[in-house]
Amino acid sequence: MAHTPFPRNVAHPTFTVARAREWHAVAVAAEEPPERQLRVMPWWLVLVGLVVAAALGWLVLGLLLAEADRAGQPDTRATLRIDAIRTGLTVVAGTGGGLALLLAARRQWITERAQRHQESVAARDQAHRDRVQAHAEAVAEAAQRHQDRQSAAAEHDAAERRLTELYTRAVELLGNDSAAVRLGGLHALERLGQDNPRQRATIAAVLCAYLRMPAPDGEPRETEVRRTAQRVLTRHLRADDANRWPELTLDLTGAALVDFDATGCTLVDATFTGATFTGTTTFAGATTRGPLLLGAATFGDVSFEGLAADGAVLLDGVRVGGLASFDGATFAGELSCRRSSFAGLTSFRRVTFGEPSSFDATRFEDATTFREAVFDAALSMEHTEFGGSANFHSVRFRHMALFRWTLFGAEALFDRARFTDAANFGRARFHRMASFRDAQFSRPPQVDQARAMVDLGHRWPAGTVVERLDDEWLLLVDR
Repeated sequence: MAHTPFPRNVAHPTFTVARAREWHAVAVAAEEPPERQLRVMPWWLVLVGLVVAAALGWLVLGLLLAEADRAGQPDTRATLRIDAIRTGLTVVAGTGGGLALLLAARRQWITERAQRHQESVAARDQAHRDRVQAHAEAVAEAAQRHQDRQSAAAEHDAAERRLTELYTRAVELLGNDSAAVRLGGLHALERLGQDNPRQRATIAAVLCAYLRMPAPDGEPRETEVRRTAQRVLTRHLRADDANRWPELTLDLTGAALVDFDATGCTLVDATFTGATFTGTTTFAGATTRGPLLLGAATFGDVSFEGLAADGAVLLDGVRVGGLASFDGATFAGELSCRRSSFAGLTSFRRVTFGEPSSFDATRFEDATTFREAVFDAALSMEHTEFGGSANFHSVRFRHMALFRWTLFGAEALFDRARFTDAANFGRARFHRMASFRDAQFSRPPQVDQARAMVDLGHRWPAGTVVERLDDEWLLLVDR
């Protein structure tokens, strides 16, 4: 028998077992073909059979008696009539017996049919009970799942409401007039992020937005509040911190930062464009993934020592008022430091530049050193100004190095430098001694129209043609 699916609402918790039975009864009635109806034998049919048997016996008896009267002698006629009567009764009895046998056979057939019907009904009833039981179990399971989902949804809604309330309350504390209350709001946000990893990016964005806002006037303790906000961010960006929040993106465009310390932090797509860094700023030992944008930022003292930059680093328009150290840094991506200004001592000792680097139109007001640096790609220092000494001792230039229009206001030291590719010093200006002692060039450097002050102990590359321009200047000419 083919299975008829239950209605679509059987999985609903309100679809009970009783209703399932009703649906099953309807389905069974629709599926099963009707059995041939058993007709009940009418009573008159039995009466007709008896009458026929009696008539047959009477007919046979009449024929036998007539034959006995014709054929028998007077002395044997009585015997023949008795035999005829006995034979007629035998015919009646035989006919009645045949009729009784037919009725008995019919009774047996009806009994067997009833037995088969009972067995079929019992089998269908058992199958029906099995289906009802299976459906009841499915309904119960669906109801349990529905209840579990409702319970989980209720718990989730309660947790989200509580989280929203905590978040809203903490943000409200940040807007309080009291510095102490704002500090409490910062710590509340930090704890909220520590307990709820999915909220960390949002909390970091809120802290960055707070630092981007101007400091309130007449609030001397705001500096401590901002330092705390900075520490909350950098504390969870350090690789050695057990509570590190990975993959945070910092957007501190135009922010006012005080003694910003990102030592050992991992910075992902960090933006500090136009930020103002006061005090001492350090990115020492930090790792960047993606670009590090510091364009137009302002620094006091700043350290990038040991920085490992995987992406591009943008320092265009940077203003550094104090010391700047990039010692031991690695720039795997492009470094752009155009139109920047460094007022104090600047050091790029043992720095590795993996991609093209540009310092075009940048001014170094004090002594600057690139000692033992390695430029694996092109370097451009066109229109760059060195107010103090420029030290390129033992630097490796493995690609083209451009120093066209570069102004060396103090000593320019290229001792033991190695130029694997072209070197161009066209129209450069050497206001103090220029030294290329033991420098190695794969091809003669281009010095077209470069100038140097007279009699300062210059040490030019071998083969350099120097002409006297006037009493103060020498002119370097390409061969």
